[in-house]
Amino acid sequence: MPKKSSWVLWGVALFLAWNGLLLLFLWSRPSPPGSEASSAPAEAAPVLPVLVLACDRSTVRRCLDKLLRYRPSARRFPVIVSQDCGHAETARVIASYGDAVAHIRQPDLSDIPVPPEHRKFQGYYRIARHYRWALGQVFRTFRYRAAIVVEDDLEVAPDFFEYFEAALPLLRQDRTLWCVSAWNDNGREQMVDASQAELLYRTDFFPGLGWLLLAELWDELEPKWPRAFWDDWMRQPEQRRGRSCVRPEVSRTVTFGRKGVSHGQFFDQYLKFIKLNDRFVPFTRLDLSYLKKDEYERSFLPRVYSAPEVRVEELQGNRRRELGAVRLQYSGRDAFKAFAKALGLMDDLKSGVPRAGYRGIVSFVYRGRRVYLAPPQDWTGYDPTWS
Repeated sequence: MPKKSSWVLWGVALFLAWNGLLLLFLWSRPSPPGSEASSAPAEAAPVLPVLVLACDRSTVRRCLDKLLRYRPSARRFPVIVSQDCGHAETARVIASYGDAVAHIRQPDLSDIPVPPEHRKFQGYYRIARHYRWALGQVFRTFRYRAAIVVEDDLEVAPDFFEYFEAALPLLRQDRTLWCVSAWNDNGREQMVDASQAELLYRTDFFPGLGWLLLAELWDELEPKWPRAFWDDWMRQPEQRRGRSCVRPEVSRTVTFGRKGVSHGQFFDQYLKFIKLNDRFVPFTRLDLSYLKKDEYERSFLPRVYSAPEVRVEELQGNRRRELGAVRLQYSGRDAFKAFAKALGLMDDLKSGVPRAGYRGIVSFVYRGRRVYLAPPQDWTGYDPTWS
């Protein structure tokens, strides 16, 4: 009996020793190529909140439905609805989404003292106050590092989130950019090339209407935030400081808000005809480095100034089509406004900057061909007195 027990003990010892050697061998083997990368935790994708500014439009449902429909991840793209005005029906609509959105309320609903000549602009003062509070919540209270800002009367495109996700690294890398916008001011259907939905531009004009900013920009703007007319204030040279935004050929937002503080200004003539992109573009798989300032100017400016120059009458008469892309040159404020009006562009200027313009150049499609409305090649800068 003792002899049998000793054989069992020897077997157990041999089994343990063999398995110990095997484990030691496996642990000491060199890792196969790439195993460190595959075993290391993947870098977390940035969280990019969408801030929706709402007031008294119960039609905010249309905005939220599309945001939630196209949102690829609730964790990476939290939706925060900031409501001003205390409108009960709008509050009920927002609350109906439950945990799908965060609902915050601007607490100060008091009247704002305004100069007598600005009494009719009280709404613009309220909007500026709301923006300041809501952006403060996003960047100070919730401590996000970037945010997409949307108003309650905007509908978004299927690749809205894809566009901003891809543009965020570019905005962080290129300090000559200060925003990314979903909007093309001259984006009416007949004035864009929908087959080039992936095409993006730099623009010196702040477009708004669905835009991305960094927390660092809010650090800069918050201390001097205006009491009213915040968007035109953003377009002043003191705020822009020579920086540009990115904007698309085909808009990733459209507005359905004809009724508002602007009383439908531009809506019936321009805004309701803006083309909303309907084709998903995989921007995160595209190289957007061409939008960095030096690279962009190396390619865009030669393309513009090598295009044959034509007269506005030739464009209107659909002549010289064999030339392909063409350039229409203007030499002053009045000439710009006359050409813009004749061709159906928005003709207003803010601190001398044309809508969608870069270095004074506005790119658009007219009767099926690319046109560059451009100043002379020796352009030296904007004249803030042009308005």
